[in-house]
Amino acid sequence: MTQPPDDLDALIGQLNASGTVDAPLDQSSRVEDWLAHVIRVRGSDLLLVAGSAPMVRIDGRLHAVADLVLDGDEIAAMMTPLLPAHAAKHFHATGIADASLRLPALGRFRVNLHHERGRAAAAIRVLPTRVPTVAELNLPTEIEQLSKLSRGLVLIGGATGSGKTTTLAALVDAINRRDSKHIITVEDPVEYEHAHHAGLVEQVEVGIDAPDFPTALRAAVRQAPDILVIGEMRDPDSMRIALSAAETGHLVFSSVHTTDVTATIGRICDSFPNERQNTIRQELSLALSALVTQWLVPKVGGGRVPAVEVLRVSYGARQHIRKNALQHLHQEITITRKQGSITLEESLVRLVHSGAITRTDALERAGHQDEIERLLG
Repeated sequence: MTQPPDDLDALIGQLNASGTVDAPLDQSSRVEDWLAHVIRVRGSDLLLVAGSAPMVRIDGRLHAVADLVLDGDEIAAMMTPLLPAHAAKHFHATGIADASLRLPALGRFRVNLHHERGRAAAAIRVLPTRVPTVAELNLPTEIEQLSKLSRGLVLIGGATGSGKTTTLAALVDAINRRDSKHIITVEDPVEYEHAHHAGLVEQVEVGIDAPDFPTALRAAVRQAPDILVIGEMRDPDSMRIALSAAETGHLVFSSVHTTDVTATIGRICDSFPNERQNTIRQELSLALSALVTQWLVPKVGGGRVPAVEVLRVSYGARQHIRKNALQHLHQEITITRKQGSITLEESLVRLVHSGAITRTDALERAGHQDEIERLLG
């Protein structure tokens, strides 16, 4: 899910023919040459860290791009001229910058420029040129059903690089092509660019269109959205606004860096002071419509494919959330299967039966070994 999409074939052919991208011989052109290589080999990320060669991530594994060792000053000199003005200013002020980058010969990228051990470092992700569909991502039908909800909060959890943003984009695309809805996304930065289809999509980029997530979200809820998409739940203010919007009839999608449905609830509640956590549990129990967690699993023949866990929040789950009895949520997934819930083990077994992943990889990633062994037979 983090690979460049298939419609980069023409660009890859062009790059293979020319060898490198035509560019002036300066520090920034070296980055462009390395990004051209990342695209040629269908990598997902370029990582620049002092004391190491530039590295490309291909199917989750790192490979050196060039036979040299970088230092922090080189990385800063390469990257800052490429950044938008607001991001370069933020990097000089704080030492950190997130931005989207458009290179005419190559496409769009997400850039994180930061410091480690006092030295500049960068992570650059290739952004696809079009939004993939749920089917193209090999996501189960239980995920696409979430695009048909009329209201409530849908949270997608997963580790960094697990494809949460891609899944959110696919859900937005499904709604946008099917329904005449007003959709507002708030992202830092914008990764997938949506055209207007049946719906109307506004994409607000933090740092360019608004100074921060809370400011952008407060404005967005006054702009008559049907659907609100929050790139990431980063702070209590954003969480409060998301909960309020979901409670007042909006459909709200967001992502959280967590590893299962229990951790997702805990992560949100723990972001608030102790005296507020019971109130937040009450609000969550009312606002939540679905909790999703996803993982990327090595695909047979190369690449990776998502395995997911989906909990459609019903009366039982709401009671467990209110009482902070989160250990019972996995059982609720099984109970609400007919409403569109699916366990990780069921998702893995489907992938094994379709030939997408191996039995060994399914067993390694299952959280409940007895369940998956029973399902695999």
